[in-house]
Amino acid sequence: MEVVGEAAGEVRYEVQGAQAHLTIDRPKARNALSPAVVRGLISGLERAEADAAVRVVVLTGAGEKVFCAGGDLGQMAGDEGFLATHEGRRSYGKLLSRFQEARKPTVARVNGHALAGGLGLVLACDLAVAVEGADFGTPEIDVGLFPMMMMALLQRHVGRKRALELVLTGDRLPAREALALGLVNRVVPAAELDAAVGALAGKLAGKSQAVMALGRRAFFTAEDMPLPAALEYLASQLSLNVLADDAGEGISAFLEKRPPKWNDR
Repeated sequence: MEVVGEAAGEVRYEVQGAQAHLTIDRPKARNALSPAVVRGLISGLERAEADAAVRVVVLTGAGEKVFCAGGDLGQMAGDEGFLATHEGRRSYGKLLSRFQEARKPTVARVNGHALAGGLGLVLACDLAVAVEGADFGTPEIDVGLFPMMMMALLQRHVGRKRALELVLTGDRLPAREALALGLVNRVVPAAELDAAVGALAGKLAGKSQAVMALGRRAFFTAEDMPLPAALEYLASQLSLNVLADDAGEGISAFLEKRPPKWNDR
């Protein structure tokens, strides 16, 4: 297990088989997002993408109570001047974008509460598995702030009324309600979390990485397009898809009734 980022121990990077695990390791600070954590997570994603043996990235928090409590309020002011501090805050938005731009699928292992910017990380991951005792919410309004950047992802996950209710009231949702809203994919007892995450990540690792990368990029690109433009764009992406080596292998394997042997190209 290795440390990623400037601050020793703030982000841990570990490869387990085909999975790269990124762990925010600040349990005493409720795994809050310091500037070093943000940089460390970006660095970890880039490292996982450069490793051909890694096929899935799993994001989690240290301990058993908190996935991530959001931004570190103690470091909000900054001491490098207004513009530099503003650029530092923008780096969180870059982190959210970096998760969605990743060529490899990402899974959030939500081991505890996911609040504010921590909820943003859950939403930025492709899939999420949460423990039953986890809470989800955007409590920034209670300290005179607003969940500005992560709100862009919240708007894409839930309807307007529920999104506004969350950001205006700061109320927390229990895991089962978050599941019903589509914020996570699975809710399991704590004792089953690792098995559930491992099964889901293993399923993703068994797919063609080339086709998955193409499809993920198409999914996020089409999401913000008007319907006619999205359909035209996706038709072009399907034409690219059918020319991929793995598309030919997958169809041959289906017709021959055998498991496919992906070449990831």
